[in-house]
Amino acid sequence: MRSARSVLVELLRARYGDAAPRIPPYAANGNDVLANLFAHRSVRAFGSERLPTGTLELLIAAAQSAPSSANLHAWSVVAVENPARKARLARLCDDQVSILEAPVFLVWLADLARLRRLAESYGTASEALNYLDSFVRALIDVSLAAQNAATAAESLGLGTCFVGALRNHPDRVAEELCLPPEVFPVFGLVVGYPDHERPPGEVKPRLPVNAVLHREAYGISRESEAWRGYDAIFSAFQASQHEAPTGWTSLAAKRVQDGAALGSRAGLSEAVSKLGFKLS
Repeated sequence: MRSARSVLVELLRARYGDAAPRIPPYAANGNDVLANLFAHRSVRAFGSERLPTGTLELLIAAAQSAPSSANLHAWSVVAVENPARKARLARLCDDQVSILEAPVFLVWLADLARLRRLAESYGTASEALNYLDSFVRALIDVSLAAQNAATAAESLGLGTCFVGALRNHPDRVAEELCLPPEVFPVFGLVVGYPDHERPPGEVKPRLPVNAVLHREAYGISRESEAWRGYDAIFSAFQASQHEAPTGWTSLAAKRVQDGAALGSRAGLSEAVSKLGFKLS
């Protein structure tokens, strides 16, 4: 039987290869939270089993346990379980089958409308909501909350996958979910029990820690070296998944080449305005 420490070592090697960070002595006996985080992988194939009663509420409680800027709770979430509605949302998200299969599709929302209504109930102004920082706060809040929910779900044996394609047509998503002005659909999250007949891929490698960790000040002196090392690791991962081993750098460069790489999301600024946000 593998020791708890050996599990962490194995997971870190899967994530970083030879560049895996060392496990400090205080974590030598293992840590379930770290193991859960290191083992994360996107799940896109789900069985038909529904979530047990109370699971959704538990996930939202985990989400609400995330930090909230100024304790404003500037986010909401819509849980979609109706097959017909999931099918309509899937069509707006490049026909992602996982949305159809998962028992729950969570739509995470940056929500300034609730605070606007609260201010109105007090008969006070709410001008601060017209500033960009309020929208940024909401985006940060909902991202932290959703990640908490995803981590909690995976700790319960559930699979998850974030769906950024929800932003392809934010106006139509808003119409489908009856969103009021100043509520923006940021991303989706499919949640369900993985289909073991169609297991997810392996743990996807990440850039080495020293490529993203800067000490005291931002530096790029060893950046290209880190890229080359990651290219080799990522190419091997692609080959193991029966994909063309292109490496990471060329793929990333292509994805940021121009607005066309963003598809319909290149017009996101206009979409935010159409959904009622007055940002300055």
